[in-house]
Amino acid sequence: MYRDEHLQIDMSGQVEFDTRRLTLTRKEFELLAMLARNAGEIVPRDILLSTVWGYCEGTRTRTLDVHVRRLRRKLGGLGDTYIQTVFGVGYRFERYRAPRPLLTYSMPAFAATA
Repeated sequence: MYRDEHLQIDMSGQVEFDTRRLTLTRKEFELLAMLARNAGEIVPRDILLSTVWGYCEGTRTRTLDVHVRRLRRKLGGLGDTYIQTVFGVGYRFERYRAPRPLLTYSMPAFAATA
């Protein structure tokens, strides 16, 4: 379903992060899978709450935020990279992209003139 150099999510409910199998609750897996299936797209809070938890539109609860926080913690230093908050709207899953090396630019040497 999803795979990059750090994270692997499969349909059987198994998730591996840096070759370590993660233990997720059913709701954590459903949330992560839904976000990963919609990678790059903002998934509104109401959609997540209704799809994963079955809540009615407009339900006010912090359960989504608690589950996102737990998932981020389990994904270690890349948790905030994978699961991004779009304030006032919802969450977005971003595919991992290795950082590009910085290009170095050296200034041309000028001869000192006296």
